[in-house]
Amino acid sequence: MARDPDTIQREIEQARDALADSLDALGDRANPKRFVDAGRDSVQARLSDPRIRYGLIALGVLLLAAFIRNLFR
Repeated sequence: MARDPDTIQREIEQARDALADSLDALGDRANPKRFVDAGRDSVQARLSDPRIRYGLIALGVLLLAAFIRNLFR
C-alpha cells in the first residue's frame, strides 16, 4: 500500500526528533562533569564520617612524625 509523502515526511521528522532527544539524554548521562561531581560528593560524604576523618588525621601525624624522625637522624 502506497503512503502519502507528507505522512512519510512527518514520520521522518518524528524519528529525527526522537533520536535527537535520545542523543541529548545520552550526552547528559555521559558528561564527564557529572562523574566528577558524583565522585566529589562521594568523597565529601565519606570524609564527613568522623571515624574516617580522624583516622586520616592520625595517619598524617604518624607520617609527619616518621618524616621528621628520618630528617634528624
